Amino acid sequence: MAFEPPRRLVRALGETAPDGDDWLAKLPEVAERAVARRELAVERVQVPGGRSSLVVLVRTAEGAPAVLKLAPRRARPGSERAALAHWGGRGAVQLRDVEGGAGAAESVEGTDEGVLLLERLHPDVSVRSLPEAKALLEAAGTLRRLWVEPPASHPFETVAERTGRQAEAMRAGAAADAEIAPLVDAALAARAELLAEPPERRLLHGTFRQSKVLAGDRMPWLAVGPDPVVGESAFDLARLVRDRVEDLIAQPSGASTTRRRIKRLAESLEVDQERLRGWTLFRAVESGVRARRVGREQDAELLLEFAGWL
Repeated sequence: MAFEPPRRLVRALGETAPDGDDWLAKLPEVAERAVARRELAVERVQVPGGRSSLVVLVRTAEGAPAVLKLAPRRARPGSERAALAHWGGRGAVQLRDVEGGAGAAESVEGTDEGVLLLERLHPDVSVRSLPEAKALLEAAGTLRRLWVEPPASHPFETVAERTGRQAEAMRAGAAADAEIAPLVDAALAARAELLAEPPERRLLHGTFRQSKVLAGDRMPWLAVGPDPVVGESAFDLARLVRDRVEDLIAQPSGASTTRRRIKRLAESLEVDQERLRGWTLFRAVESGVRARRVGREQDAELLLEFAGWL
């Protein structure tokens, strides 16, 4: 079959691709090789799919349903593999090729292409389909199971390292746009304070939100698509606070609803409320500045207005 990447993936990768990147051009060839090596039967490409990888619904040679995921190196598929292996299915989708080998990485014309064979969940049913209060409850319960001690020698970025890179881009954005400079300054000040005395070191999902929690058969809900990082739990929970941000912005009571959400999530997961507020501020401003940089002005406005409530 033709492995045509969904428009959503093409658009998202086009915003972040470095000059000369040809991963999308090579993707059909990489997908065909990955399918042939594993003797998979292809059902369909998942649409609209994600923003950083191609997801293909397949069946193994034994007829078992599975998912083949292909991601460029900059999406850190090796880090995702290591995290999924460490979780071992607890709260997250399981690897179907735990030992690596044929499933670890493809090399096409000198370029490593991340390939993961995963347990099949229900790709069209996420926690986001539930009523908001129930969705937050189920998502938070899933996230709690992922917060474990990282391996002794781990390959993961730390929160300090990841947010350090992001902080540089935020400063550049503020220098070019005086309107957002006060919010950027507040976010960077919050980051500095938070990093001064981190309360714990846990393996975190890294990009957790409601749409990253899918219905499963082995467990009712399981997380997918981690971009793992090591740090404090509040950093991971911060992205969940702003889920359905467009609905929050549309509400006259959006600011008070956000404050209540922070309080409720912090209490339910035993996270310090002020630390959660601080990381929510930093992550919302970082996302807003990044959206503005790539021309997604509507998203930027929503995120920066949300950040102003914090």
